[in-house]
Amino acid sequence: MPETSDILIIGGGVAGLSAAAALSAHCKVTVLEAEDQIGFHASGRSATMLHYALGDRLVRALTLASRSFFDSPPDGFSEVPLGRRTPVLVFAREDERAALDALEADISLFVQLERLDHRGVHGLCPLLREDAVHGIADRDGIRIDQHALLQGYLGQLRRNGGVLRTGSRIAAMDHRSAIWTVSTEKGDHHSAPLLINAAGAWADAVAALAGVAPIGLQPKRRTIITFDSPDGTSVEGLPFTKTVGDELYFGGESGRLFASPMDEVPSDPCDAQPDELEVALAAYRMEERTSVTVDRIHSKWSGLRTFTPDRRPAVGLAPDAEGFFWLAGQGGFGLQTSPAVARIVAAMILGQAWPVADVSPESLSPARFA
Repeated sequence: MPETSDILIIGGGVAGLSAAAALSAHCKVTVLEAEDQIGFHASGRSATMLHYALGDRLVRALTLASRSFFDSPPDGFSEVPLGRRTPVLVFAREDERAALDALEADISLFVQLERLDHRGVHGLCPLLREDAVHGIADRDGIRIDQHALLQGYLGQLRRNGGVLRTGSRIAAMDHRSAIWTVSTEKGDHHSAPLLINAAGAWADAVAALAGVAPIGLQPKRRTIITFDSPDGTSVEGLPFTKTVGDELYFGGESGRLFASPMDEVPSDPCDAQPDELEVALAAYRMEERTSVTVDRIHSKWSGLRTFTPDRRPAVGLAPDAEGFFWLAGQGGFGLQTSPAVARIVAAMILGQAWPVADVSPESLSPARFA
């Protein structure tokens, strides 16, 4: 006999676990994760900053609605802080000033920014080259501890009586008499009237198993490297620093520096591994934009960031299947928006009051891709 629940969630990344934590206070929830650990492919491989230079106005609204959760987590959510205050600096050359002006106008709707001249830019990040002459700074950014966040959601799920099953890769799905039955590769069976597809890069493949039309998800690989800071240079207090365009970001990491060329390389769903071209590009762009020489790379990794065609998340019931709920396409902003998105999922499923005034259900609905 299948193990029965009120809600089955496929995917143990931040999307699935945050929704599970919110829903498990009201019903029986089971999370099925294909890997042997949570957050393996995307959530655990992120640069983990909460900032507003990411995405569009909808993403920024979700980030703003999530901010209070990181500032004041629920009692007992985590034994350690969910993050630490880290300034965010976006800088520009003279020929990039118009782009910086436009970004500042968009971001300033959501957070207080400080406009910086050459002196202010280099005072905040002395590693930049002299041609970095303009900047905007958010002094109140948060470097998220993704491990603490994921474990916090998992703890909530378990305290509420919910269940996580790792090593449970889906083999088959069936919908009969208003019940979804999911079979795993190891022969386990689970059933529930509502199934939430939070499978990240695999979400379209999960939909295909269920006989549900895909929404056109595109996984994209992003690469990060770590390396030594210049002799005599401390990374303590260094901001999370990025170009005004999607070219480079870098910051401090355990006494060293990390950097990403902000690559978006289309990929099949997989265990993403760094490509030497993107590794070299990260080092090149770091040397082009800063005074740092990348002599030796200490570590490198890649993760998948999965986007819908319009780069906004898909959250809501599928228009072509009863009891099939999409929770996918959170790109690189899944961690920082997870508190708000989880509340939205709960509102949609449980009939609770809508939690984010600046975001409509229609703007998230997967029906827009039908």
